[in-house]
Amino acid sequence: MKKRTKDNKNVIYWLLTGCVLLFIMVLVGGITRLTDSGLSMSNYKLIMGTIPPLNDAEWQEAFDLYKQFPEYNSYNTHFELSDFKSIYFWEWFHRVIGRFIGIVFILPFLYFLFTKQLSKPTIKKSIILLSLGAFQGFLGWYMVKSGLVKMPDVSHFRLAAHLTTAFITFAATLWVALDLIYPHRKPAVKPVKNWIVAGLIILLVQIIYGGFVAGLKAGMLHNHWPMMNEGKFMHHTVYILEPFYKNLIENPSGIQFIHRTLAYLVVIVIGVIWFVAKKFKLTLAQKYSINLLVILVVLQFVLGVFTIINQVPLWLGAAHQIGAFFLISGMTFALHRFSK
Repeated sequence: MKKRTKDNKNVIYWLLTGCVLLFIMVLVGGITRLTDSGLSMSNYKLIMGTIPPLNDAEWQEAFDLYKQFPEYNSYNTHFELSDFKSIYFWEWFHRVIGRFIGIVFILPFLYFLFTKQLSKPTIKKSIILLSLGAFQGFLGWYMVKSGLVKMPDVSHFRLAAHLTTAFITFAATLWVALDLIYPHRKPAVKPVKNWIVAGLIILLVQIIYGGFVAGLKAGMLHNHWPMMNEGKFMHHTVYILEPFYKNLIENPSGIQFIHRTLAYLVVIVIGVIWFVAKKFKLTLAQKYSINLLVILVVLQFVLGVFTIINQVPLWLGAAHQIGAFFLISGMTFALHRFSK
């Protein structure tokens, strides 16, 4: 019998499968948000919650439960059972994918662990990934809970935390997979690496503000580009709240302005990364990662512009979120290739 090696191809496939599932999870989560489906399931059942209503009586019971909460009474009193079923699907699908990801991470991990196919560093990294996944699941319910009390909308702070943690979990999983795909690294190209780190930090802040925009539906305002309403680069509604800091975290106009401005900054930083990288002799993977970043940031910027000027239609909103996902993937790959 052939002896199993540690950190073999099967382990890499497992991690990459996790990346794909996390991508699907974020995509479905975006659709769930854009269709206002996130509060359709008003309770949390870890096991039984995977089974949707199977007959008319169960559907009516779920609908009656939904009617007890603020979203129905504030926005959706006109809903019939058929309307409820359409929003229920996306939240149910989102939760089922989350549970499936948990199974896909835990069971293979235990198998690889007991069959001694994981090195000690990979075991430690995998435990961190599992912890991130568990925390992500908790944040999901914590977010939904905020919309079931008084306000008929989830907290945009909790939404941003849930979204950002999903991106971080994906990036961390991809990083561990890259560690195994590229076990031997060359010396780091420090000037390029430093700019990539700066770009990644700015991108994470941009993702947080993307969550704020989604949570406050700020994309429905100022649907012009490159200026905001009335041909102004900074509309006066950006700074109307007192004290001023509230405009940075609670004012939809202010949040949209920051999200717009950060988009320019992300483009500029990636442009600098490309310019600085040209001064060094790079490996093929390093060249590929930089060129990929440039392509992805241009596509994402264009998607952002079309999303805002069209008032966030479902397909463009989802595409913009996918673009952010690909961009953080590219940043993670580039950072890995330029790190020691």
